[in-house]
Amino acid sequence: MAAKQETVSIEKYMLALGAQAKQAARVMSMATTEQKNNALETLASLLLEQQENLMRVNQLDLQAGKERGLENAMLDRLELTPQRIQAMADGLRQIATLEDLIGDIDHVTTRPSGIKVGQMRVPLGVIGIIYESRPNVTADAAGLCLKSGNAVILRGGSEAINSNKAIGDCIQQALAKAGLPKTAVQVIEVTDRAAVSELLRMDQYVSVIIPRGGKSLIERVSKEATIPVIKHLDGNCHVFIDGQADEAKAIAIAVNAKTQRYGVCNAMETLLVHIDVAAKILPALQKEYAKHDVELRGCDRTRKILSNVTAAKEEDWSAEYLAPILAIKVVDSIDDAIDHIEKYGSHHTDTIVTENDAHAQRFLREVDSSSVMLNASTRFADGFEYGLGAEIGISTDKLHARGPVGLEGLTTQKYIVFGTGNIRE
Repeated sequence: MAAKQETVSIEKYMLALGAQAKQAARVMSMATTEQKNNALETLASLLLEQQENLMRVNQLDLQAGKERGLENAMLDRLELTPQRIQAMADGLRQIATLEDLIGDIDHVTTRPSGIKVGQMRVPLGVIGIIYESRPNVTADAAGLCLKSGNAVILRGGSEAINSNKAIGDCIQQALAKAGLPKTAVQVIEVTDRAAVSELLRMDQYVSVIIPRGGKSLIERVSKEATIPVIKHLDGNCHVFIDGQADEAKAIAIAVNAKTQRYGVCNAMETLLVHIDVAAKILPALQKEYAKHDVELRGCDRTRKILSNVTAAKEEDWSAEYLAPILAIKVVDSIDDAIDHIEKYGSHHTDTIVTENDAHAQRFLREVDSSSVMLNASTRFADGFEYGLGAEIGISTDKLHARGPVGLEGLTTQKYIVFGTGNIRE
């Protein structure tokens, strides 16, 4: 009986959040650019002012996470540092400088009947965001939803509950100071998994769900949701070093893509190297990876070139390690590289390193990923780096958004028609 009462209580709690969010969304859709930017600037300042408190609260989550045996990649995502708090503030201020898309009208044409038809950019409404570990997502997501005129319900992982609530308090203070409803951004304050199930079925209130986290979370969301989902399942990203690559560029990119940060979806997990340059580049890369204690798992040809390399298994080619582990395969051609990416990749981010323009154009055109790069680290597949301010997630789907999802991905368009008393004959 107690469990049933608790479930009913969570259902009522979630429905109340949904009703408040939907009401706030109407206000947010009419908010002025000045109001939204004031809220963003105020929030950025509050986060910096509250840095010591945020880090103190974050330590409670980190300690609890260590006691629960969380993996290092998860703990890395969970940690708030002065640099990450500064990055949150910088992201919010960049969002404030971005053009406000809401209300823009384009593609206006005059039809033979005399009516003028165009499209107006409008918010999606209420967005539900479910994420693990990274408390910075709380600020990033709130900022993008705020600027795009949406309301948002945020459900972070239980491991970050204290950090998320503290950031949520700052967000609601900033909204209130800007004259906007505090309920435009609501952090779910219960850690029971039943709250997620309720959120995924609240299609009377929520327009879209965006999950950010591990594969199991995203699979669950995709399976249970009765609401459209913007998602990517995993991040098995590749760097292909072509036979006509610049060696210095290749080494710098391959090292950065793997080691700059491990526990992120845009880190390289598989390195593909053309047979013509493998004997020269792989030994140099092995020395660099040894400095970072990266474990190498290679194909037979890789292991003939390099010593002390573990034999790669079939599952290594599709693995998202989120750790200092790298799979390496030597390929005969650009066709082999593209075929390998198509077979094992996750359609997230893939890079070619080459000085051959024809090869570059083929790779950019034929690799079917949400971000495809030439002579650049996969780590650039990020909303902030793309100039979106901060991303709310990355989509490897083709509808309705693809790649890092920023302001435009959080809006839709409606047709508007201008007439002068026109009637259809």
